Amino acid sequence: MGTAERRAASGDGAATPEVAARSARTPDRGLLTGVGVAVEERGLSARGDEERMYYRPLWIEEPARRRRLPDPVRTAAVRAVLIIAVTLLQAMVALLCTLAGSWLAFPMVLSSVASTIAATWGVLDVWVTRQVWNQRNGVVSAPSSTARSLRRERRRARREARAAERTQERIRRRGGAGQLSHP
Repeated sequence: MGTAERRAASGDGAATPEVAARSARTPDRGLLTGVGVAVEERGLSARGDEERMYYRPLWIEEPARRRRLPDPVRTAAVRAVLIIAVTLLQAMVALLCTLAGSWLAFPMVLSSVASTIAATWGVLDVWVTRQVWNQRNGVVSAPSSTARSLRRERRRARREARAAERTQERIRRRGGAGQLSHP
């Protein structure tokens, strides 16, 4: 979609009829740009045979089913996946070298054993990082969770403190009328 076409397109994502007709004539443009595709629809109307252009998006965005991983956990997971990939590659090379009878088989077997230990460490790192993050930054509370009851108690204490403060303010505004002793 060129600059002129971008200016002609409306702001809500739908193309104007001119832009849709132009992109229908040049099918190689606009197909993989994520903008949308103009589709030609033929149907019978009261006036006879009519051709109409409409805008159909290439994809429809859906909300994510799961929340995104926290940054430290995602970093550990990427590190673990890379270590596992290298370990699998080393194991495959060690197997092929063993089958070929190469001198490189023994060093590759040793390095793949070391990589297997490192990969196990990487997976444990993901698990520990996730547990630490959940512990430091809160947990998703289930109905039986103690976190929910603690939050409820804190809210009730704050509510009572605000109510007591409002009562004291009301007494101060009235000039202390009705108050038996001064604090």
